[in-house]
Amino acid sequence: MKNEEIKTLSLEQLNAKLKELKDELFNLRFSHATRNLANPLAIRNVRKEIARVQTAIREKELGGTNGRK
Repeated sequence: MKNEEIKTLSLEQLNAKLKELKDELFNLRFSHATRNLANPLAIRNVRKEIARVQTAIREKELGGTNGRK
């Protein structure tokens, strides 16, 4: 999901997406621990996606813009 798509979601949708991503990260870590993970880079990608969603949530909580256009 791209940053533009993330920023268009509502706060409730962002929280739901965050929960979904955290569940996915748990499953990926579990698969990695049992040596069944086909693509180890998927963990990194999900962690970055979680960070993007958390950033968008925080921006919405603070009021949207931080002086950026």
